[in-house]
Amino acid sequence: MKSISGYIDITPSDFQEIYKIAFRHAIERLSRLVKAEDIMTRNVVSVGPGALLSETARVMEEANVSGVPVVNDDNFIMGIISEKDFLENMGGKKNGSFMGVIAECLSNRGCVAMPIREKSARDVMTFPVITAQRDNTISELSKMLAEHQINRVPVVDGKGRLAGIVSRGDIVESYCARVF
Repeated sequence: MKSISGYIDITPSDFQEIYKIAFRHAIERLSRLVKAEDIMTRNVVSVGPGALLSETARVMEEANVSGVPVVNDDNFIMGIISEKDFLENMGGKKNGSFMGVIAECLSNRGCVAMPIREKSARDVMTFPVITAQRDNTISELSKMLAEHQINRVPVVDGKGRLAGIVSRGDIVESYCARVF
C-alpha cells in the first residue's frame, strides 16, 4: 500500500464496498491456491468389494464416516458406498432418505435391513466413481460435489490408486481455517 499525503474522504458505505471486493478476491485466490492434496484425508477408511454389508456398516460406524471407497487389493477404486446406498437398498427407494426407511419399517413391522444382510459391498456400491486428482483446486472439488450431488470425492494418484478423500466438511474447514 502506498503512502498518500493529504486526506482520503471515505464513507462507511465506501469502506463496506472495498471490504466486499477484497473479501471476494481473497476467496477467489484461495480457491485457486488450495489443492485437494492440501486438505484431503490421507488415511482413508475403505472396504474390499467382498466385504459383507454388516462389516461395511461396522467399519463406517467405527470410523464415524458416512461413506467409504470400495477398493481392490491393489488399492484401485471399484466403487463407493455411502449411507444413501444402504438406505436405498433398505426401502428408502424414492430418495434414499432415512425417513423413507422409517416409513417402510413402520408399515412392514419388521427390520428392513434383513434383505440386505447377506449382500456385500459390491452389491450396493455406486460405480463408476467420480474421482479427483491431487492438484484439483477447491473450486473444482466444490463444483464436482455440487454437480454430482455427492458428499465426498476420492483422490487418486497418477496411476489411479486411492491417495485420499475430500469431503464437504474438509472444504468448509479449509475455507474457515484460512479466511476467518
